[in-house]
Amino acid sequence: MKRDNYINKMNELGLGAVPFLFIIDYEGKNAIIEPLDNIDSELIKYNFCVKSNDIAISPLESEEARRKGEGHQFDFELNSSMILFNKFPLPYDDYKKSFDIVMNNIYDGNSYLCNLTAKTPIETNLSLNDIYRLSNARYKMKYKDDFVFFSPETFVKIIDGHIYSYPMKGTIDADIPNAEEILLNDDKEKAEHITIVDLIRNDLSILSKNVEVTKFRYIDKIKTNDKNLLQVSSEIKGILPNDYKNKIGEIIFSLLPAGSITGAPKKKTVEIIKQAENYERNFYTGIAGIFDGENLDSCVMIRFIEQEEEKLYFKSGGGITYQSNPEAEYKELIDKVYLPIYQKGKK
Repeated sequence: MKRDNYINKMNELGLGAVPFLFIIDYEGKNAIIEPLDNIDSELIKYNFCVKSNDIAISPLESEEARRKGEGHQFDFELNSSMILFNKFPLPYDDYKKSFDIVMNNIYDGNSYLCNLTAKTPIETNLSLNDIYRLSNARYKMKYKDDFVFFSPETFVKIIDGHIYSYPMKGTIDADIPNAEEILLNDDKEKAEHITIVDLIRNDLSILSKNVEVTKFRYIDKIKTNDKNLLQVSSEIKGILPNDYKNKIGEIIFSLLPAGSITGAPKKKTVEIIKQAENYERNFYTGIAGIFDGENLDSCVMIRFIEQEEEKLYFKSGGGITYQSNPEAEYKELIDKVYLPIYQKGKK
């Protein structure tokens, strides 16, 4: 019944045009849904595009600026020697066992795209609060002393009665020669992206009309503490019914879990994920967002660091298809363990 309670609360706040924050875990079993006026900024800090409750950080002036990587400029420069950030990935053989479970299901026809994730122990001289403040990301949040995320991926936006989704699939090291060309021409990455775009388009078609792909496979550049990454996204758009505000909860929960961090077909792939992964995702790969009384913006909670018993774990992953190579997927999982912090000398 908790799920129904969450849906009803979001519907009520939407109908009353009350601005609110929502944080929903991967399985949709636990959520924080509170009017913005009730949010204690000492417990929950957020900076979502142009919306923030943290007066110490100025949100970006535009989405275009954020897409170009023009994050908040601090009044000091960071040298790489200032930051300790070490990662201790699970052994390849352990990852391969999970990979094989996924691949066997793909060969059996149970899934044709499955997002496989793992958690990586990390050590750093930065606190969760430091990471939140120093990170440059389209969406970032620190929740109590439990977790922090700095996500580049929009889940859905609602603007003037139109709903938009921005699935993100495809990653490469930006410093590789001809990286953009390699990424866009990679058959595995292309097939994976098309699959997710089709899945999201079908999801939006249940809720809205005139659904169309308005941008296909555009590239964002993401700066990290040790390298730059290119990531591929698309934009899908639909028109919601006029009474969408009093159905905000139904709209959001009907789209969960997000297609980009599960796979297709979604229901069966979620079962495969549960079998293959040896940990609980909890709020990782859930969603978070803000309804401002008229419009809504939300993200997928990826690039996620969680504190468990005084230890920090970075959760990351990638999409597996029949074309996937286990060594390459293992490397991608590790590459996604990073801090998006600009440092002196980094381009």
